[in-house]
Amino acid sequence: MEELFELRSHIEQGRYDDALALIGEMEEMSRDDKINKIESYLDVLLLHLIKKHAEKRTTRSWETSIQNAADMIHRTNKRRKAGGHYLTREELAVAVSESWRTALRRAALEAFEGRHNAAELEGMVDRGAIEREAMEIVMSQY
Repeated sequence: MEELFELRSHIEQGRYDDALALIGEMEEMSRDDKINKIESYLDVLLLHLIKKHAEKRTTRSWETSIQNAADMIHRTNKRRKAGGHYLTREELAVAVSESWRTALRRAALEAFEGRHNAAELEGMVDRGAIEREAMEIVMSQY
Protein backbone atom coordinates (compact mmCIF):
# COMPACT_ATOMS: atom_id res chain seq x y z
CA MET A 1 0.00 0.00 0.00
CA GLU A 2 2.93 2.31 0.73
CA GLU A 3 4.00 1.97 -2.89
CA LEU A 4 0.68 3.39 -4.10
CA PHE A 5 1.06 6.49 -1.92
CA GLU A 6 4.60 6.91 -3.19
CA LEU A 7 3.43 6.49 -6.79
CA ARG A 8 0.72 9.11 -6.30
CA SER A 9 3.28 11.49 -4.81
CA HIS A 10 5.67 11.02 -7.75
CA ILE A 11 2.88 11.73 -10.24
CA GLU A 12 1.59 14.76 -8.36
CA GLN A 13 5.13 16.14 -8.23
CA GLY A 14 5.69 15.50 -11.93
CA ARG A 15 8.45 12.97 -11.22
CA TYR A 16 7.38 10.61 -13.98
CA ASP A 17 10.68 8.74 -14.28
CA ASP A 18 10.46 7.89 -10.57
CA ALA A 19 6.82 6.89 -11.02
CA LEU A 20 7.68 4.58 -13.92
CA ALA A 21 10.54 3.03 -11.97
CA LEU A 22 8.19 2.39 -9.05
CA ILE A 23 5.61 0.83 -11.38
CA GLY A 24 8.34 -1.50 -12.64
CA GLU A 25 9.19 -2.49 -9.06
CA MET A 26 5.51 -3.11 -8.29
CA GLU A 27 5.14 -5.29 -11.39
CA GLU A 28 8.17 -7.33 -10.34
CA MET A 29 6.78 -7.73 -6.81
CA SER A 30 3.48 -8.96 -8.25
CA ARG A 31 5.24 -11.43 -10.55
CA ASP A 32 7.39 -12.71 -7.68
CA ASP A 33 4.25 -13.25 -5.59
CA LYS A 34 2.67 -15.28 -8.41
CA ILE A 35 5.81 -17.38 -8.81
CA ASN A 36 5.98 -18.05 -5.06
CA LYS A 37 2.38 -19.27 -5.12
CA ILE A 38 3.06 -21.50 -8.11
CA GLU A 39 6.10 -23.00 -6.36
CA SER A 40 4.03 -23.65 -3.24
CA TYR A 41 1.47 -25.57 -5.30
CA LEU A 42 4.30 -27.46 -7.03
CA ASP A 43 5.57 -28.52 -3.60
CA VAL A 44 2.17 -30.04 -2.82
CA LEU A 45 1.87 -31.72 -6.21
CA LEU A 46 5.35 -33.26 -5.95
CA LEU A 47 4.82 -34.29 -2.32
CA HIS A 48 1.88 -36.48 -3.30
CA LEU A 49 3.54 -37.82 -6.45
CA ILE A 50 6.60 -38.83 -4.41
CA LYS A 51 4.43 -40.62 -1.84
CA LYS A 52 2.45 -42.27 -4.63
CA HIS A 53 5.60 -43.58 -6.34
CA ALA A 54 7.37 -44.58 -3.13
CA GLU A 55 4.45 -46.44 -1.61
CA LYS A 56 3.26 -47.75 -5.00
CA ARG A 57 -0.30 -46.84 -4.17
CA THR A 58 -2.55 -43.83 -4.10
CA THR A 59 -5.51 -42.49 -2.20
CA ARG A 60 -8.44 -40.37 -3.23
CA SER A 61 -7.04 -37.63 -1.01
CA TRP A 62 -3.66 -37.68 -2.76
CA GLU A 63 -5.27 -37.65 -6.20
CA THR A 64 -7.49 -34.75 -5.14
CA SER A 65 -4.49 -32.82 -3.82
CA ILE A 66 -2.57 -33.45 -7.05
CA GLN A 67 -5.48 -32.24 -9.17
CA ASN A 68 -6.18 -29.22 -6.94
CA ALA A 69 -2.52 -28.22 -7.07
CA ALA A 70 -2.49 -28.52 -10.88
CA ASP A 71 -5.67 -26.43 -11.13
CA MET A 72 -4.22 -23.73 -8.88
CA ILE A 73 -0.92 -23.69 -10.80
CA HIS A 74 -2.84 -23.14 -14.01
CA ARG A 75 -5.06 -20.45 -12.48
CA THR A 76 -2.17 -18.62 -10.81
CA ASN A 77 0.13 -18.82 -13.83
CA LYS A 78 -2.42 -17.33 -16.22
CA ARG A 79 -2.08 -13.62 -16.97
CA ARG A 80 -5.73 -12.65 -17.16
CA LYS A 81 -5.61 -9.18 -18.70
CA ALA A 82 -2.28 -9.27 -20.50
CA GLY A 83 -2.71 -12.82 -21.79
CA GLY A 84 -0.07 -15.51 -21.69
CA HIS A 85 1.54 -16.92 -18.57
CA TYR A 86 3.89 -15.77 -15.85
CA LEU A 87 6.09 -18.86 -16.27
CA THR A 88 6.85 -20.54 -19.59
CA ARG A 89 6.99 -24.32 -19.92
CA GLU A 90 10.78 -24.18 -19.51
CA GLU A 91 10.49 -21.99 -16.40
CA LEU A 92 7.88 -24.35 -14.96
CA ALA A 93 10.27 -27.27 -15.51
CA VAL A 94 12.97 -25.39 -13.60
CA ALA A 95 10.48 -24.62 -10.82
CA VAL A 96 9.55 -28.32 -10.61
CA SER A 97 13.21 -29.22 -10.25
CA GLU A 98 13.75 -26.53 -7.63
CA SER A 99 10.72 -27.73 -5.63
CA TRP A 100 12.03 -31.30 -5.47
CA ARG A 101 14.03 -31.00 -2.22
CA THR A 102 11.23 -29.31 -0.29
CA ALA A 103 8.65 -31.83 -1.49
CA LEU A 104 10.99 -34.74 -0.76
CA ARG A 105 11.59 -33.59 2.83
CA ARG A 106 7.86 -33.23 3.40
CA ALA A 107 7.14 -36.59 1.78
CA ALA A 108 9.70 -38.27 4.05
CA LEU A 109 7.65 -37.11 7.03
CA GLU A 110 4.46 -38.61 5.61
CA ALA A 111 5.31 -41.63 3.44
CA PHE A 112 5.58 -44.96 5.23
CA GLU A 113 4.50 -43.16 8.40
CA GLY A 114 7.75 -41.20 8.41
CA ARG A 115 10.03 -44.24 8.81
CA HIS A 116 12.51 -43.05 6.13
CA ASN A 117 14.54 -39.90 5.86
CA ALA A 118 14.62 -37.85 2.66
CA ALA A 119 17.74 -39.55 1.28
CA GLU A 120 16.29 -43.02 1.83
CA LEU A 121 12.98 -42.03 0.27
CA GLU A 122 14.75 -40.51 -2.72
CA GLY A 123 16.47 -43.85 -3.31
CA MET A 124 13.06 -45.51 -3.61
CA VAL A 125 11.79 -43.33 -6.45
CA ASP A 126 12.76 -42.19 -9.92
CA ARG A 127 13.10 -38.43 -9.67
CA GLY A 128 13.12 -37.92 -13.43
CA ALA A 129 9.92 -39.92 -13.88
CA ILE A 130 8.17 -38.00 -11.12
CA GLU A 131 9.28 -34.62 -12.49
CA ARG A 132 8.10 -35.62 -15.99
CA GLU A 133 4.75 -36.76 -14.56
CA ALA A 134 4.43 -33.47 -12.68
CA MET A 135 5.05 -31.53 -15.89
CA GLU A 136 2.54 -33.67 -17.79
CA ILE A 137 -0.09 -33.00 -15.14
CA VAL A 138 0.60 -29.28 -15.07
CA MET A 139 0.78 -28.92 -18.85
CA SER A 140 -2.42 -30.92 -19.39
CA GLN A 141 -4.21 -27.82 -18.07
CA TYR A 142 -2.97 -25.68 -20.99
